Amino acid sequence: MSETSRSLPSARTFYDEVGGAPTFARLVARFYDGVRRDPVLAPLYPQDDWDGAETRLRSFLEQYWGGPTTYSQQRGHPRLRMRHAPFAIGPEQRDAWLAHMRAAVDTLELSPEQEATLWGYLEMAARSMQNRWPDDAPGGLSALR
Repeated sequence: MSETSRSLPSARTFYDEVGGAPTFARLVARFYDGVRRDPVLAPLYPQDDWDGAETRLRSFLEQYWGGPTTYSQQRGHPRLRMRHAPFAIGPEQRDAWLAHMRAAVDTLELSPEQEATLWGYLEMAARSMQNRWPDDAPGGLSALR
């Protein structure tokens, strides 16, 4: 076999490894099933565009994990912190988001390695979106800095 005729193994993305679009559709649908009924999180979402919110999250996650680049084609650079800046996201909102996402991840039947990879990212992302801390309250110590 010549050097030029030998094919390299194809690189599989995490998106492919976990089942592609159907897996991310299940994850995001299960997540939003909980968020829609959550008294802490529901008010942060566009009440007249739940389907749009679901599509945006699903497209973002698919792209992040090596799937189609639909998110960037439609919305440009993700700029997640900028897009979330208008919403007050403190520990309560972060933890509620993580609880619904945890319930959704648990339905996917991923391998332990896949679950750890996905969950590690989701935890990091949730913590990165937090933009309010307990000492941000009016009159708190942060006002003295």
